[in-house]
Amino acid sequence: MMAPGILFFLVFHYLPIWEARIAFEQVRIVPPNIWVGIKHFQVLFSSPVFWQVLANTLIISAMKMVFFLPVPIIVALLLNEVRGGSLRKFIQSAIYLPHFLSWVVIAGIFIAALSPTDGAVNNLMGMAGMAPRSFMTDTGAIRWVLVFTEIWRSAGWDSLLYLAAIIAIDQQLYDAAEIDGANRWQKIRHVTLPGIVPTIATLFILNAGMFLNADLNQVINLSNDVVRSKIDIVDTYVYRIGLQTGEYSLATAAGLFKAVLGTMMIVIAHFVSKRLTGKGVW
Repeated sequence: MMAPGILFFLVFHYLPIWEARIAFEQVRIVPPNIWVGIKHFQVLFSSPVFWQVLANTLIISAMKMVFFLPVPIIVALLLNEVRGGSLRKFIQSAIYLPHFLSWVVIAGIFIAALSPTDGAVNNLMGMAGMAPRSFMTDTGAIRWVLVFTEIWRSAGWDSLLYLAAIIAIDQQLYDAAEIDGANRWQKIRHVTLPGIVPTIATLFILNAGMFLNADLNQVINLSNDVVRSKIDIVDTYVYRIGLQTGEYSLATAAGLFKAVLGTMMIVIAHFVSKRLTGKGVW
């Protein structure tokens, strides 16, 4: 039963580690490749474009982590308080649905909704006496568009994990709190939130490892020439120089650098979490 899963990880996760060696080689059409050491990393670190895309990646990833992380927790807490079975199923279906949409579809929805001429958002702003704004070509707003669309797409789905953690909390704790006179907010504060701290810590650490993954598909579909300088991230840089210009070694060096930083983020987040909450991933 485990064979398909093991095969998947071998093919798509472990074999690519060996192929990452081309970051230290000059790829030739006719093998063997030429070993060049850290030459591609030196080229990478001397490029102002790379530092710009790295800065964009850090800013966008930090914005997503700060503003996204609390939303699934709040959604799970609110869903847990909904008592009507049918109403709860309807709300869950509505907030889970965006997770199954591709970024192509989501980009189309938001580009239409944010249109400065006939978009729903600008129509509402016009009714409130506000001037129309072209969000998709506004360099000051485009990063917030990325954050909001990420929340809209994933917050409902990610709340499933926290909701499962809430359901697993011992009901006797709620009964004891009720006997002590706790209201619903006090039960959330003193029973529910402490009960899901291990889940929050684990997901925070795992998300820290994905910190530099600012989502290639999202950025590509919501990007345009006007705002590209603000949302050009490491993944789009790797895609551009690797697949469009054929500089495979340089693209692999950039991807390897990002992977090493991600590993360091996991280790740091683990030890910070162990120090603050006593929980970690190992």
